[in-house]
Amino acid sequence: MDRRIDRRRLIGLGLAALPLGFALSAGATRPALALDRALSLEEEGLLRAISIHNSRIHTMVGKFLQIDTQGGRTEGMFYLERPDKIAFRYAPPSREEIVSVGRGFYVLDRREQTKYAYPQDKVPLRQFLTDEIDLTKANISDVLLTDAFIAVTLYDESPMGTVEVSLIFEIDTLELWQWTLTEPSGAELTFSIYDVQQDVTIPPAYFSIPANYKTPANH
Repeated sequence: MDRRIDRRRLIGLGLAALPLGFALSAGATRPALALDRALSLEEEGLLRAISIHNSRIHTMVGKFLQIDTQGGRTEGMFYLERPDKIAFRYAPPSREEIVSVGRGFYVLDRREQTKYAYPQDKVPLRQFLTDEIDLTKANISDVLLTDAFIAVTLYDESPMGTVEVSLIFEIDTLELWQWTLTEPSGAELTFSIYDVQQDVTIPPAYFSIPANYKTPANH
């Protein structure tokens, strides 16, 4: 059976609990220090294979389901172009987007014409956006392995505290399934991706950050 159909059905029925639960448990302890053991040969081999495989993918486009700490669910489209470009477009009625073009992650509101910047060098997800991914050299705080998935938790220190991201990859395809971003406050955002297409052309405008957008007064 096609894995894309499986993912869409699971999300549509609200039954994405297995991988989602795996993601949340991977980040639940929020370790603030580096992994206190050496990677096993199996873990290191898988992370190297995942890094090589995903480094060869120049662009990705697909759908995402976002679940926040309170259980709120939001859907949309994501667009990734290496190096360092990613955009999340939330489904209507939202006009919000998250865009990175290498200098930082920007939260854009197309209706209010506002933007808020977060430095990319303090977001662990950047490790997945480079031309040559090498997860074995990232700041690793945890690795979990099952028969079907491997989850690796990366961290960085920001002015607000430790920021973590737990990336979950399918072992048989070596491709990203899900990730959970944990903020210093403990708030979490989990993204499941599906209907993914690779090496497609993405319009440059999808990564645009209007110069006339203002920073909200409360940021």
